[in-house]
Amino acid sequence: MASTKPKKKNPRLASGRKRARQGVKLNAANTSLRSKYRTAVKNVEKAVLAGDKGKATELFAKAQSILDTVADKGIFHKNKAARDKSRLSAKVKALAAPAAA
Repeated sequence: MASTKPKKKNPRLASGRKRARQGVKLNAANTSLRSKYRTAVKNVEKAVLAGDKGKATELFAKAQSILDTVADKGIFHKNKAARDKSRLSAKVKALAAPAAA
């Protein structure tokens, strides 16, 4: 079952060729940031599952910065970043509550 994907044509105009080059660079940058975002969230969640409060709070502080950066650049919507920060914050705070009680 060979897929016959239509072959992309090269743009004729110089502006089109430049736009294609820029698209490749932007795609790579966005993919990298998206990956960094997901990794930061996963690291915080792993620390929370392990029950390591100190590490979780430290990783959460770093993750907040990454979440804001990605939202500012428009890779994810600002509300998605805010929602993820809120949920991570609640998980980190839940670690602290049983220890204090």
